[in-house]
Amino acid sequence: MALLIFAAVCCAAPVGNAISAYVALKTGAQDDGGIAEGGSAADIPPRMLTAYKNAVQQVGKYSPKCQGMRWPILAGIAKVESNHAIGRNIADNGDIRPKIYGVLLNGSGQGGNTTVFPDTDGGKWDGTANGERAVGPFQFLPSTWEGIGKDANGDKIADPHNADDAALGAAIYLCGNGRDLTKRSQLKAAIMQYNQSSEYVANVLGWIDQYTAAAKDPDLKNVTGKVRTVIEAALSQRGVPYSWGGGNAGGKSYGFCCSPSGKSGASIKGFDCSGLTTYAYAKVGIRLPRTAAAQAGVGKRIPASLGTGALKSGDLVFYATAPGRDSTIYHVGIYLGSGQMVNAPRPGTVVRLDAVNAMSGYAGGARLL
Repeated sequence: MALLIFAAVCCAAPVGNAISAYVALKTGAQDDGGIAEGGSAADIPPRMLTAYKNAVQQVGKYSPKCQGMRWPILAGIAKVESNHAIGRNIADNGDIRPKIYGVLLNGSGQGGNTTVFPDTDGGKWDGTANGERAVGPFQFLPSTWEGIGKDANGDKIADPHNADDAALGAAIYLCGNGRDLTKRSQLKAAIMQYNQSSEYVANVLGWIDQYTAAAKDPDLKNVTGKVRTVIEAALSQRGVPYSWGGGNAGGKSYGFCCSPSGKSGASIKGFDCSGLTTYAYAKVGIRLPRTAAAQAGVGKRIPASLGTGALKSGDLVFYATAPGRDSTIYHVGIYLGSGQMVNAPRPGTVVRLDAVNAMSGYAGGARLL
C-alpha cells in the first residue's frame, strides 16, 4: 500500500514550521513560521537586501580569510531575528525606525530568559541602563556589538540600528577567524555561535537554503513562447517549501497526511513535485493530472533509452522505482536545459534547481509543447 501511495502522489513530505520560543520572543510575534511559507528575495524589503549584499562586498576588509559569505546567509539570520525589519521604516541611509529591541534579559524566565545580563552600554544602544537587551535587525547584545560593530554606510557611526552597519557586523561575526562558509559544518558552527540552539540553527539553515534556491538565475535566453512561460512560472516558486500533496493549478497550497515515511503536508503551504508541474503548465492552459505517474501519459513520451540528451527545455522529467514501468513513477520535474531541472525534491527541501541526475531511476520525459 505504501508503494502505491508513493507512486501516486509524488516524492515525499514536509518539514515542521516550528520557531523557538526565544526567537518568537525576540521578534515580538510568531509569523507563519519560518520555513512553512517559503522565502525569496521578493519577501525582503529592497533596502534590507541592499544592506545584505553590501555587507558581503565589505566583509573581506575586516575578515580577509573568510570564504563563502553570501547574502542568503545574512538574510537567513535576519529573517529569524527580526523578519527583515518588516513594518519599520528603513531610511535611504539604512537607519531603522522605530528601533528594534529585544526583551530585557533580567532572568525573569519569560521565553527561556533565565540568565541576568548586566548593562554594558549605559543604555546607549538598548535604551536602558537596567540591563541588556538585544538590538537592531540582527539582534546583537550591546556587549557583542562593541567588538564587531563597524561603520558600513560612511556616516562615521557604527550603529546596530542601521541596516548597513548591522549587516556588516553580522557578516564579520559569522566569518569569525576566517571560516569557510561554503562548508556546511562551518556554516552550522557560525550559526551556533550566533545562538547556541539546535532548533535555531535548523530554522536559520532552512531560510538560507530557501534564499539560496531563490537567488539562482538560469540562462533562458534561447527559451521562448509557451515553454518560457512554463519555466518562468516554475522558477517563480523557488524557495517555496515541499509539502506532501501540496500545490495545484492556482499555486501553492496546504497538503495532507501522510507520505509513506509518515510526513504530513497539512501544515505546510507549498508544492510537491506534481503539484509544481500542474501549476506551471496551467499557465499555458494545459491541465495535467495530479500525480507524477499519470502525467507520464500526457504529451509525447520520451523514452529513457534515448538518454537525457533527448530532453528539451520545458519537458517533464520522470523518475521511477522500476524504470520502464510507468506505474512505478514516483517523481517529476521540469527540464530547463544544460542538464538542469526545476525540482520540488523531497521533505525538508524547497523548490529549486537541481541536476537531472540528482534523483534516482531516470524514466525519460514527456513533451507537451
